Amino acid sequence: MNSSLIPDMGAPLVRAERPLFEGADWEFGTIQRCHDEIARIAHDEMGLDVYPNQIEVIGTEQMLDAYSSIGMPLFYKHWSFGKHFARNEAMYRAGMQGLAYEIVINSNPCISYIMEENTATMQTLVIAHAAFGHNHFFKNNYLFQQWTDANGILDYLEFARDYIMQCEERYGEANVERLLDAAHALMNQAVHRYPRRRATDLRSEEKRERERREHDEKVFNDLWRTVPGKENVRHDPTAEERRRALLQLPQENILYFMEKTAPRLAPWQREVLRIVRIIAQYFYPQSQTKVMNEGCATYCHYKIMNRLHEKGLLTDGSMVEFLTSHTNVVFQPHFDDRRYSGINPYALGFAMMQDIERICTEPTAEDQQWFPHIAGNGDPMGTLRDVWANYRDESFILQFLSPKLVRHFGLFHVMDDSNEPNLRVEAIHDERGYRKIKQALARHYDVSWTAPDIQVVDVNLAGDRRLILHHHALNRILLDEKDARMVLQHLADLWGYDVLMKEVDPGTDSVLKEHSASPRPGIVQVEPQ
Repeated sequence: MNSSLIPDMGAPLVRAERPLFEGADWEFGTIQRCHDEIARIAHDEMGLDVYPNQIEVIGTEQMLDAYSSIGMPLFYKHWSFGKHFARNEAMYRAGMQGLAYEIVINSNPCISYIMEENTATMQTLVIAHAAFGHNHFFKNNYLFQQWTDANGILDYLEFARDYIMQCEERYGEANVERLLDAAHALMNQAVHRYPRRRATDLRSEEKRERERREHDEKVFNDLWRTVPGKENVRHDPTAEERRRALLQLPQENILYFMEKTAPRLAPWQREVLRIVRIIAQYFYPQSQTKVMNEGCATYCHYKIMNRLHEKGLLTDGSMVEFLTSHTNVVFQPHFDDRRYSGINPYALGFAMMQDIERICTEPTAEDQQWFPHIAGNGDPMGTLRDVWANYRDESFILQFLSPKLVRHFGLFHVMDDSNEPNLRVEAIHDERGYRKIKQALARHYDVSWTAPDIQVVDVNLAGDRRLILHHHALNRILLDEKDARMVLQHLADLWGYDVLMKEVDPGTDSVLKEHSASPRPGIVQVEPQ
């Protein structure tokens, strides 16, 4: 959208004769009026581009239920969801945990669940935050465009739920549950981290399920025909290359590898793995854009709520209530505060969005030096929309964290070297430390540093069919022994043969540690009836 066509947020105001509401009570007409006024500001003054909104009011138990099923409106059953529901309910009833004001779904239409217990002010806030801030980010950020299909996700979730229910009826709930246990254990290793093609058209998944199964079985049979028999074994110099091409080795998406090549899985089991894998891939962009997504939504609600107050559509009392909530959301405890648990993504994201606005409108000499491409351009909303569309957390922080914010947050970089007996302060918030701190903080949000790099590297098809994986241990940091053992057991159950994982130093290729697992009998190897 051309920013020159968007009215300035500081344009002359025509104050409303009466506010949208007074007091805490609301009705559905109040929600509609608030939504419509927010939409005018979001579209006409801020230039936001959003999916159509579907706002649903839900109660406490429904919100707890949404918590347990990762916020999805349609989802298959699994015991872990009930466990999460029971834990969250107990914590909530005991007053040890609050509930979110809203949950928003990346779909078209964009679904926002708002709590019926919210006051009228909070309903207005969460509509501005979720139905317009998050909604705009979902629709326009390049990661969501690459990896998700907002038009088809609701239809696919319905297909997935119905398909798994059919599997439970045909093969038994216990067998399906054990399969889901194994698949969920591997969800973090169930994503393609680099784009291969446009996001899957989820609406066609149900129609293509039979066609895909027939194709996969053909490829599967081609693969296992390359396994030499015990008699008349002849060396084929092209067999190794063909085998690795069919297996697509090395392979980072382990659940994808299981779905395509695990020798003992039935077709329905492969489809269940695919369902879990597609859902894991759908959430992949959210883990890389937490700071930006929340920063965008918080910035949008802050601008919109202030604009509503300026126009006389919010009372002073509502504004005080909003500011109290907003301040709590963006509060960042210091490192030596007992409440400190890391950097608050709301605080960092909102501060960076406001700082970009400041740099665009009132730059200092320091800003001119660090950000010559945006300093003083006079178009903060156009700049922010470009940022929201084209960055993820790591690149956003690396590009736009200013020395002013480094000083404001009092950031410093601590070096934790396993070869040294003490921690060392590597950089502080001064002239020499800005760049180091920015690089260190950006790396904290880089998935290549935060997620373990585990890949399938080979399969001994001609022998015992053992699956071999490598974990490239960045900075020689090894996996947790207990977690590695449990996840590897699930992997062995899916594969049907022994599994070996080597933790390797990527600098020297030396093996630091080995883990192995053998399949348990009768876990997922269930023949269709």
